[in-house]
Amino acid sequence: MTTATRLPTYFVSHGGGPWPWIKDMLPGDFRPLERSLQQMARDTHQKVKAILCISAHWETNDFTVMTNPRPGMVYDYGGFPDFTYRISYPSPGAPEVAERVVQLLEGSSLTVRRDADRGIDHGVYAVTYPAWPKADLPVLQLSIRRDYDPALHLACGRALAPLRDEGVLILGSGFSYHNMRGFGGGGKASSADFDRWLSHSMCSVPPVERTERLLHWDTAPSARACHPAEDHLVPLFVAVGAAEGETGSRCFHQTDFFGSITASSFRFG
Repeated sequence: MTTATRLPTYFVSHGGGPWPWIKDMLPGDFRPLERSLQQMARDTHQKVKAILCISAHWETNDFTVMTNPRPGMVYDYGGFPDFTYRISYPSPGAPEVAERVVQLLEGSSLTVRRDADRGIDHGVYAVTYPAWPKADLPVLQLSIRRDYDPALHLACGRALAPLRDEGVLILGSGFSYHNMRGFGGGGKASSADFDRWLSHSMCSVPPVERTERLLHWDTAPSARACHPAEDHLVPLFVAVGAAEGETGSRCFHQTDFFGSITASSFRFG
C-alpha cells in the first residue's frame, strides 16, 4: 500500500483513571488532552478499521493478545466515585486482527499468547471514549512484557508495522510522566526536564538516533524521577518500533497537567 493509506502510530499520555467521565471533578484542565484525542480520530477516521491498543495497564510475562469478541470492562483504579465502576465502553473486539497479531509476532520469533477473557482497561477506554464516543470501532489489546525490555518492545513494534497498511491503528497508551508522588507539585521540575529530552528525541533527531535514545532512555535527565518504573513509557517503544524510519511529531503538550506536570503525546508517520 502507499503512504497515503498507511496509518500513523501514536503514543498518548492517557490521563488518570476514568477521567473522561469525571473531568469536571478533577484538578487541572483536561480539555487540551481531550481535544488532542478528538483530533487523532479526525486525522485517521477514513482509514481505521480496528484499534490495537498497547496499554501500560496490562503486564504479562510474554506478549499476550486479547481475542475476546465482546470485551468487558476492567476497572483497574481506586478511589473514584461509585458510578465510575459501572461505566461502559461497549466496543466490539477484533479476533481476526488478534490472529494477525499472533502471526506477525511469531513470524518475528517473538513469543505471544492469546487471552480470550481479557477486557479493556482504563488505558484503553480513557483514550478511546473521547476519540470515538460511539464505541463503533473494534478494539483489542496487546500486553506489555513485565521485563519492560526496550529492545523487545521495539522489535514488537517492527513486527506489527504491516498492520498500518491493513487499517489497524497502533495506539500506545501510557504517560510521558508517571511518578504518583510527583502529582500535586513535586514533579513540576522533573517532568519538564524529562519532557524536553523526550520531545527532542521523538521529534528532532534522525530515526536511527531516536531508537538509540530509547534503548538508553534511563540515562535521560530526570528519567527515574519521572519513571521509577517504566511501565507507562513502554507503549512508546512499540509505537516507535512500528514506524521506526518515519518522522515523529508532538500531538499533545501541556505544562500544567494535573496543575503542575508537563506531559506530551506523539504521532509517528
